[in-house]
Formats: sequence, C-alpha cells, structure tokens
Amino acid sequence: MILVITNKEDVHPTPVIEILNKRNIPVFRLNTESLLTDYDFCWWNDRKESHFFIINRQTGLRLDGEELTTVWDRRPELPSELLIHGTEAINKHNLEEAAGFLRFLRSYIAGMPSIGSIRFDGLANSKMEQIRVAQLVGLNVPSTCFSNRQEDIVSMARQYDEMVLKPIESNSIFDDDKRQDYVFYTQKVTSEIIMDAPKEAFSQTVSFVQNYIPKAFELRVTVVKGMVFGCKIESQHLPEDKGKVDWRQGNEKDLRYATYHIPDDISQKCLRFLSLMKLNFGAFDFIVTPSGEYYFLECNPNGQWLWIELETGQKISEAIADALETGEGLITY
Repeated sequence: MILVITNKEDVHPTPVIEILNKRNIPVFRLNTESLLTDYDFCWWNDRKESHFFIINRQTGLRLDGEELTTVWDRRPELPSELLIHGTEAINKHNLEEAAGFLRFLRSYIAGMPSIGSIRFDGLANSKMEQIRVAQLVGLNVPSTCFSNRQEDIVSMARQYDEMVLKPIESNSIFDDDKRQDYVFYTQKVTSEIIMDAPKEAFSQTVSFVQNYIPKAFELRVTVVKGMVFGCKIESQHLPEDKGKVDWRQGNEKDLRYATYHIPDDISQKCLRFLSLMKLNFGAFDFIVTPSGEYYFLECNPNGQWLWIELETGQKISEAIADALETGEGLITY
C-alpha cells in the first residue's frame, strides 16, 4: 500500500490517487491536520519487531505497516484539529504530542522508497545549500548575499546596476489592524536605492539579495525520478509589478505557458543536483537570458506542478503514480 502524507487543501495528490485507483493500487491518504480527529493509529514494539497501523475513521480504510510499499511525503501540516476542546494549555499540549508522534512516524518510515523525505527536504530547502550544490554540478547562479549588515549588501550592490530583494521564509504577513494580507514577491531595485537606504533598513532584518538577471523567459523544470518536464513561462511582456520580475504576480490570463524541451546538459545537471540532495522530486526555477544562458534560481523539493499539467498537458501525475507504484529507481537512504 502507498501512503500519501499531506493536508486537506493540497489538490496535487488527487489526480495521482485517481490514476493509482484505476490501476487497483491501494493508497492511504493521511491529512495530517486531522490526525486526532479522523484517524485511529498505533505504533508498538513487541521486543522482537515493530508494527504500526492507521485507520481512517470515516472510510474504515486501514494501513498496516507491514503492507507499506512506498511513501509520498508531500505537504504535511501540524495537527490542528481536536474532537474535544479543553483549556488552551491542554489543547496546546495535546496537539504538540500529536505533532511529536507524526514526526516520529515520518522519521521511522523515512527509509522506505519515497518521494519527499523528512530527512532531506529540510536541508534541501536551504537556499545556501541549493546554491552550493547548483555550482557543484555546473549550473550558473546569480551573485547572492544574506546579511543583516549594510556594508555587505552595499558592497555587492556596487558591482551591479540592478538587484533583486527576496523573502527567505516569510512570504506574507497579515495586518490585523487593516485586516489586510501583504504578500512579498521578488522585487527589483536599482543599486542606488540600496546604497541610499538607511542602516536600520538592514540591521532590523536579514536581507536576501541577488544581482538582477535579464530574462528572455523563465522555466519551471519538474523532475520526477529520472523524468524531466519543462514549462516555458512567458512573462516579459508584463509590467514589472505585474509579473515581469516575479511571474507569480502575473494574472493567469496574461501569462503564457508552453511545453519546453530542456537541453540534455541542463537536464543532467538537474538530475545530478537531486542525487546529491538525496531527492526523488524537484521543482526547479530557471531564468533563460536573451543570450540563451540558463541561470538556476531555486529548487523546491515539494513544489507545485499541477498547474503545469493543466496548462501544457504534460503527464506529471502519471510519472508520480508510476514512481510510487513500483518504487523502482527511487533513491533510498
């Protein structure tokens, strides 16, 4: 049986599970925010070996650890739902205990053939580690700096006409007073603006800056095991604050997508990158310059891909289903 660990709002597992169901491959979906409300579970050791089971209370579907073949550690969330609410302190304690159990279980099964891994996804999310490995496999990367010191950021800015500012972890904030959500996209600024900014603009946070790379277009490269899917994202006809700098700002009807053949050299470097990162899946973002150079930006070890399938017809769901069905060729550690 295949175990899919995710959350209720994640639509990506749905088409994959549908494919597996048509093949009569048993799948158990665990929506982790509902761990205490929708599931019964137990892990035990009888002094000889270990066992576990999970039962979906609504469907009656049961997963026994002995039947587990492959895992898709997709996008779990912390347990957040309770059947019975006590005091705030008791609620917090109960949810933290459930989170601890979930972490233990994901670590326990991490040696199974899997897409996604509690062991390696966290490391692979580090932009610093990504840049190191991208350079190691021969990919071009922008000049990059993380710092809370004005002099470090200004020193880099002096080398370029334009820079980009990026968020590290916090992609948005919610203003309770104004009841408004603010989303942080990649922002292009002139180097003069950076050099003229007050010292406090740097010392009160951590700045993540790179030199601006001119774009002919952008690429999303989705790799499943050994299969590489390329999606060309045309955003350079848009205004700078509506998708030209960060295509995610673009209105869906204004962005243009197309299947794109990734050069073998870039494909092999992506595969090598994932091998060194100990990943079986990666969603890469690239810039292709007007002169045809490829620049690596990042790789999300559990990135979104369903929109690419819907826009271009590429069979990414099927590739994931194939990998989960057999487990063959998946990196295991």
